[in-house]
Amino acid sequence: MKNITKRFFLLVLLILALVACGGGTTEEPVEDTSTDAPAQEEEAEAPAEEEVEAPAEEEAPAEEEAPAEEEAPAEETEAPAEEEAEAPAGEGITLRYANWNLGTEEENNIQRQMVQAYMEANPDVTIEFVDMSAEGGWDAVLTSYAAKGELPDVFMANNVPLYVANDWVADLTDLTANDPDWANVPQALKDSVTYNGQVLGLPAAQFVMGYFVNKDLYEAANLDAPEYGFTVEEFEEAVTSLHNVQQGVLGLDEMEFIMGWYANTQDPNLKWFSYDGEQMNYNSTAFKDAIAAAGEWKQYTWQGLTEEQLANFNSTGPWELFLNQEVGMRWDASWAVPGYVENAEFEWDFIGIPGGNQALVTDVMVVSKTTANLEAAYDFARWMTFSTEAYAKEAELASAMGSAPKMPVSLDEASLELYKTFVDKPGIHAALDNLDNSMVESLAKVVPGYINARWEGKPGIDVGEDLDVNMWFMFNFANDGRYKYEDYSAQLEEFANQILADAAAELNQ
Repeated sequence: MKNITKRFFLLVLLILALVACGGGTTEEPVEDTSTDAPAQEEEAEAPAEEEVEAPAEEEAPAEEEAPAEEEAPAEETEAPAEEEAEAPAGEGITLRYANWNLGTEEENNIQRQMVQAYMEANPDVTIEFVDMSAEGGWDAVLTSYAAKGELPDVFMANNVPLYVANDWVADLTDLTANDPDWANVPQALKDSVTYNGQVLGLPAAQFVMGYFVNKDLYEAANLDAPEYGFTVEEFEEAVTSLHNVQQGVLGLDEMEFIMGWYANTQDPNLKWFSYDGEQMNYNSTAFKDAIAAAGEWKQYTWQGLTEEQLANFNSTGPWELFLNQEVGMRWDASWAVPGYVENAEFEWDFIGIPGGNQALVTDVMVVSKTTANLEAAYDFARWMTFSTEAYAKEAELASAMGSAPKMPVSLDEASLELYKTFVDKPGIHAALDNLDNSMVESLAKVVPGYINARWEGKPGIDVGEDLDVNMWFMFNFANDGRYKYEDYSAQLEEFANQILADAAAELNQ
């Protein structure tokens, strides 16, 4: 690995020189090159918080699309067939790599180019892409490889607790402790991949999630547009004052995301969807208020429109409202920023969540415990995740493609300034300065038992003719008049926290 390290230092000097000469990079990203939201990014990534497979009886809400996050990646984008990335001739170390963001060989997206750049800088290392296209989903395919003793050396993680429980992942604690770039990774991301004091994964990407605002719509209505740091009261005023169905303008795009963030504005100890770091607080006053608030604001959202009112809008769904200039505030994540830069014909900004906060979506990459060369696997994994040298290379590649790099994971000054040459919005800058306060939304990927505590578990409840419903049902229909949430909140909390306790205990055995 001394040769690899030496080459990295040479590469760093070269890249820093290129970056210093290229300060005139213009902000003209064409598509999202992030690695975390498959449906919205060129490099399909892991689901946003909630991509758990939606229950058969109903379609899961947009916000919380439970993984099939936040989603079984293998089912969302076709994984590349097993192949060797083109590498320089010669023998040395071969690392097998699995990710859902590689696109096709013909597309040669930024992620593939990053792999190629690593091999060019490390000619003794060959990266071989693992075929993940078999049926059953990402984790099922990994399980099959594990049974044969053929886990990839480095792979993207859709469910870290499962991999930890199966003893698949390597302990990277000592390696990260001596890595200067790791020191600048936000603590919220470090905590999300740390189990019992051991670093068992690497944050592969981070995206701030919250509200984006159309500033021109507010100016046209002679109203003040909300800004990052706005209060709940200002949020309500911004939603209600702009709302004008007859003119085809909504105050807010959708209602369900409110359940995720509102409790935090009432009780800062509660993070995303009432999770406090150990338990769900479904019976808390703050979360019951969140349920009620989502119901109260429904009338100002797409879900509150009648069939007759839909005729006043050009959009065919809430996802089109923002770029069609038919909504004041849109819930989205920073993976959408390149698309907004390219396509938005109006002034916009990121304003996060009331109270001066944001949700944080992350992808996670792990190193197999069975890898034959842990140091080499870690060196490649850090290049594809939080390396500042790699980020400079990604920015260079993105600029050449007329796109934008994803937000840096290791937030050193140079990387932040480089990102701002592509995305220069006050709200984005404010969120970057406040990342450690973020609510991690990608709980399905990192919290043992969360999928059942949030979506798939069945607490033994019948609602009318709907028998033995699951947790998703109880939250999705909390404001539809089918039942009163407060009648079941204590039962839901007890059920969910027993699931989390059991899953944590099993993981710690």
